[in-house]
Amino acid sequence: MTIDKNRITNNIRQGIVTDWCVVTGAPCSGKTAVIRELERRGHRVVHEVARAIIDHGLGEGKTLAQIRLDEKAFESRILTEKFRLESSLPPRERIFLDRALPDSIAYFELADLDIEPVLAKCRLRRYRRVFLFERLPFEVDTVRAEDEAEAERIESGIRKGYRRLGYAPVAVPMMPVAERCDFVLRRA
Repeated sequence: MTIDKNRITNNIRQGIVTDWCVVTGAPCSGKTAVIRELERRGHRVVHEVARAIIDHGLGEGKTLAQIRLDEKAFESRILTEKFRLESSLPPRERIFLDRALPDSIAYFELADLDIEPVLAKCRLRRYRRVFLFERLPFEVDTVRAEDEAEAERIESGIRKGYRRLGYAPVAVPMMPVAERCDFVLRRA
C-alpha cells in the first residue's frame, strides 16, 4: 500500500495534535497490564472502551454472544463511546490510551463495515505516539471472543489502519510488564 503524503499532511493540518500516547495491539498483547502499571506509577490513563462495554453487559447478565450479537451496533457503540471519551480529554496533557479511535478501522474492516465514519473521526485528532505491542501467547478470558488466527488478523489490521493515517507505530517487544512500561515511557 502506498502512502499518500498530501493526504497525511492534510490530516495533520486538520486534526488537533495531542500529547496522548496510544497503547495498542492484538487481543492478548499485554496492553491492559501495561496500562495498569502506568496508572500505578501515577500516569493518567484511559482504559479500553470495548472491555468496559463488555464488562457492563456481562454485569447485566448478558452473555458475550448476546453483547456482540449485532456486530455493526456493537462496533458503532465502541466507536461512539471512544469518540465521546477522547473528545472530553485535554489535548495538551500526556495521557496513555488503551486503544484509540484508529483501532476501530481494523474491527470495522474485519466485520465488513464501512470505515468512512471511523476515518472521519480519526482525522479530527493526532496522537503524539502510537505503541504497537507484540502479541503474547494467546489466552482466552471472559471478554475475549477472538481466537489466535483472528488476533493475528486484528494485529495486521491495526498496524495498517494507523499507517493509513500516517503514523509509524513503535513496536513494543515481548518482555516483562515493568520493562515494557519503561520502554514506553522512554519513548513517550
